[in-house]
Amino acid sequence: MSSYKKRKQFCRYWLVMASGIIITFIVLIVSIDWYIGNQFNQSIYSDINQIPSKKIALVLGTSKYINQSGRKYYNAYYVYRLQAAAKLYQAKKVDGILVSGDNSTQFYDEPSEMTQDLIDLGVPSQYITQDYAGFRTLDSIVRAKEVFGLENYTIVSQKFHCQRALYIAQSKGQNPIAFSASDIQSIAGLRVRLREVFARFKAFLDCKILKTNPKFLGTPETINHRG
Repeated sequence: MSSYKKRKQFCRYWLVMASGIIITFIVLIVSIDWYIGNQFNQSIYSDINQIPSKKIALVLGTSKYINQSGRKYYNAYYVYRLQAAAKLYQAKKVDGILVSGDNSTQFYDEPSEMTQDLIDLGVPSQYITQDYAGFRTLDSIVRAKEVFGLENYTIVSQKFHCQRALYIAQSKGQNPIAFSASDIQSIAGLRVRLREVFARFKAFLDCKILKTNPKFLGTPETINHRG
């Protein structure tokens, strides 16, 4: 066999191998996305009259503002989450709220912003607790139990995010439910949903393969609530 034919066979072999790996990877990602998107819907509520009452709502953080074309706008995901949390409190579906977000620098403080905006929405400040080390969803969920003692509580975010949060919670031995905030039906919403596909794959790796721990735990803290 000529050297040319050997090189050709070698290239064909590795092309087939690479194609197989890529196809397997895509199937795995799509399968995980489908599983997380369908396994936990029975635990997600959108009707305030149907959701069971819990002591505490955990509001998952996100940036209050987004920058587009050099201008700053309110992040609708943020606004809708806080509105949903206030709605739960006012309907007496929860007695206290834990806001969990990123406070990695002195110039960026999601929990404090969420707290002030919840107060503006009518939630008493004494019933809002801050988790300043909710750097990502996994951190917020794990810390909810390990730091704040929660297991049976209500997660507040958009539905697609609630699905991933519930997956992480179940993987960590928790049993929360979720209340879905309004979503965004736009090109921006589609981009976020596409990123969510890879975020779910990362959650699978963190929970099942890598056994990733939060960046920071710390000492136990108490949550104030009415009643």
